[in-house]
Amino acid sequence: MEKILIIDDEPSVREVLNDILSDEGYEILEAPDGVEGLRMMKTEPVDLVFLDIWLPKMGGIDVLKVIREEYPVVSVLIISGHANVDLAVKAIKMGAFDFLEKPLDMTRVLTLSRNALELEKLRKENRSLKTTAVPDDQMVGESAEIRQIRDIIKQSADSEARVMILGDNGTGKELVARALHNNSSRRHEPFIEVNCAAIPENLIESELFGHEKGSFTGAARLKKGKFELADGGTLFLDEVADMSLGAQAKVLRAIQEMKFDRIGGTEQVSVDVRVISATNKDIMREIEDGRFREDLYFRLNVVPIHVPSLNERVEDIPLLVKHFMKLFTPAGQNPRSISAEGLEEMTHFPWSGNIRELKNFIERISIMSEGDIISRESVMEFLGEQKRSRKSPLLEKFGNMKLNEARDEFEQILLQDRLETNGYNISKTAQDLGIYPSNLHSKIKKYGLEIIK
Repeated sequence: MEKILIIDDEPSVREVLNDILSDEGYEILEAPDGVEGLRMMKTEPVDLVFLDIWLPKMGGIDVLKVIREEYPVVSVLIISGHANVDLAVKAIKMGAFDFLEKPLDMTRVLTLSRNALELEKLRKENRSLKTTAVPDDQMVGESAEIRQIRDIIKQSADSEARVMILGDNGTGKELVARALHNNSSRRHEPFIEVNCAAIPENLIESELFGHEKGSFTGAARLKKGKFELADGGTLFLDEVADMSLGAQAKVLRAIQEMKFDRIGGTEQVSVDVRVISATNKDIMREIEDGRFREDLYFRLNVVPIHVPSLNERVEDIPLLVKHFMKLFTPAGQNPRSISAEGLEEMTHFPWSGNIRELKNFIERISIMSEGDIISRESVMEFLGEQKRSRKSPLLEKFGNMKLNEARDEFEQILLQDRLETNGYNISKTAQDLGIYPSNLHSKIKKYGLEIIK
């Protein structure tokens, strides 16, 4: 269902447009001002915008500028009073599809809506065709590890089995999830991704399951959750181990029953969703430490896939370099290449950020270096910059903490590790750490560490 956003400060105009457009089968969103309308566009995919030229808080021309910059494929129809025709013409020059004068002609509203949505569809298809020549979301490589992953995808893609993808940051777990979806019978249905680590705990339930209008302060309208948006398709729970235990319990129930309640809802919503999950954490350690539910793990981990780090598949680096060099070549130009000596240096470089780091490196070197063939010297120069710009693994984890917080966090991790290494023997662990057993007991109590007998 195509989605239309109406941004107008007059309730009567919004009501009339809502009535006629919803009767045509469109899903309608409403905003009383430009600020609220732009906020909606950040969370809801919109196909067409009706935009009043004269708005409170933020003028229609300013709203149009933002839409053109951030949502270039979304068509905008300007609503203008007679006195604002000059502004409407200015809006057309800025990229608006057309304008409608008040009072609105409903026949013209429907005609322009259909035409604008058709243009938006053609724009999306055009962008898709442009990226097809050098797809950015394909798995590149011929190493044994990548061939094995392709085999697992081929065997499991068309089943309904849930898949858990394990691997470090930047290894391409999302690409594996998309490959599973694109090779399944659900390929023409939605692929909905949720970054569980990026959603605050108090919002995760609303994000996943949606809410009814008025269910809490700020819930001005019904919102469908990711489970509902993925109906018929695939739901990808990225960084699933970062989800709170409370959210895990609700996800487990939804997966078991394929039913759930929106927040504030009285009727259960039924869906048909295939769930794929991913994490960069040691999931068994998370279970042992009580941070991840074992029953949810067994539900999600029907087919496990481990994605190797780039340093485990260095033979794929030349293929990846060639792919990214082609990807970052401007239209109409021939792709550049990196010398054999430069490639050799790159295969020995420790890519701790994996494919994501390599991709960013190739984008930078393709812009900043000269010549059809990038020399070993240029590669060495940029690899040196790469090393200098990196944070150490410790700073990645503790860099944003205050000193006391970082010290306590590190001390807790170290104590837990040494206790496990020494079989939870207090005397031996204290000796290993160079502290008194009484001091160790105090720290165990301070951090609430569990001693396994």
